[in-house]
Amino acid sequence: MRTITLYMPDSLGMENREVAMLVASRLYEQGKLSLGQAAEVAGLTKRSFAELLGSYNVSIFNYPASDLSRDVANA
Repeated sequence: MRTITLYMPDSLGMENREVAMLVASRLYEQGKLSLGQAAEVAGLTKRSFAELLGSYNVSIFNYPASDLSRDVANA
C-alpha cells in the first residue's frame, strides 16, 4: 500500500480519520476498492466501515444498476 501526504487547511476542522473515511468511502462507492480494502484505508474494521457508510451517503450494496436489472430479469 502507498502512503500519501495531504496538506489540509486547519480551518476545515477535520481529523485525519475523517479525511481517510471520506477518501475510502468515495473509492468504495466508485468500485475502486473492495469493502475490506476501503476499511483498511479508513483504519477501521470491515464491520465498522460498513456501519459508517450510510452517514457518508454511500450504500453498502455497491452494485451497478445494470447488474441489478439483469439479476431481476433472471430471477
